[in-house]
Amino acid sequence: MADAPLVEDYHRATAQERHVVEHLEIWDETLRDGEQMPGVHFSPEEKLRIAEALSDAGVGLLNAGIPVVSEEETRAVKLLVDAGLRAKVLAAGRTVPGDVDAIIRSGAKHAAIFVAASDVHLRYKLKMTREAVLDASVRAVRQAKAAGLHVAFVTEDTTRAPFDFVERLYAAVVEEGADRLVIADTVGVMTPLTFRWFLREFARRVHPRDWSVHCHNDFGLAVANTLTALEEGVTSPQVCVNGLGERAGNASLEEVVMGLEVLYGVRTGIATEKLYGLSRLVEEIAGVPLPPNKALVGYNSFSHEAGIHTHGILQHTLTYEPLQPGMVGRERQMILGKHTGKAALVEKLKERKANPSDELLGQLLRRLKRASENHGKEELQRFLEQYRRIYARPGISDEEFWRLVDDLGIRTERS
Repeated sequence: MADAPLVEDYHRATAQERHVVEHLEIWDETLRDGEQMPGVHFSPEEKLRIAEALSDAGVGLLNAGIPVVSEEETRAVKLLVDAGLRAKVLAAGRTVPGDVDAIIRSGAKHAAIFVAASDVHLRYKLKMTREAVLDASVRAVRQAKAAGLHVAFVTEDTTRAPFDFVERLYAAVVEEGADRLVIADTVGVMTPLTFRWFLREFARRVHPRDWSVHCHNDFGLAVANTLTALEEGVTSPQVCVNGLGERAGNASLEEVVMGLEVLYGVRTGIATEKLYGLSRLVEEIAGVPLPPNKALVGYNSFSHEAGIHTHGILQHTLTYEPLQPGMVGRERQMILGKHTGKAALVEKLKERKANPSDELLGQLLRRLKRASENHGKEELQRFLEQYRRIYARPGISDEEFWRLVDDLGIRTERS
């Protein structure tokens, strides 16, 4: 037993089935899709703070936003372009000439041009035919390439679009010089197995050289689907810090990166020890609290209370932790409470060089458990009540909205 491996790495058995490329480019969407999370708003200066932290951590490409949205959004993109970041700065726009013009004027050298591809989007949102979408896409890519931009072509809702149309659309933009092709699982309906089939079929039909995926988390599968895509040779995963984004969010930057680094043994170019600081910065600026049980960066992700667990951790950290906390800039915490065992208590007492008898140790443990069980929840419940009030309906309240309406003199039934 002494010579047995501490960890049996079954990942090695499937390594030959993975085709992760050697040089990945992490594409971060925190400043665009992350900001589209209800209630989240970044000023241009806040975008710059986040962009500097992302670039410093080693992220290769940042989506700064959609310049055509507003003057402030244009200013934000220009601010990032002029900041001299190591990361490349990208701006996004629809397949509309004015959107592409706004990208060009922003100074960004990388563009993401997007259009919907599924029938439900074309019929109910765009009210366009497939031919009209194809024509607009070709014109937009041509316009961007003529301006010397690196162009990523994105289809919204790719995974619910007819494959024959997907193939025609991407083939047409490639002919116009599109540099990178992006597949979006916009409402998160893919499972890893289904997505693997889709990606293989896409590769067979379209033959992408440089491609990316944008996965949403509606069914909690964004990270799993993104890792599946990387196994199939996708070159640029799109992620958001803390998994921010529309509805249930996007694939989490920290989870995708650490999945690659630790589970696959793939170097991502990310300084992983900076991930927690980055996570806290985005939490603070976005105003969206991290769930305590959020993988890797949640407050409890390296905390231990149960006696069996703390005893194991004190013997060897690999018993109940898959990686060292310092890898992501964290520290381990031993929590004292109802589930605490003697081993954790002995370890805690060492802080003041206390070495009580077994009898006193037993008494202390019983008192600790009683104190924990009697610990009131009033403060926590007040926090939860406030949290629900704020996040159940973020953004402008009804009262504020109708006040704006009244201030403009718009006639309503109540007025």
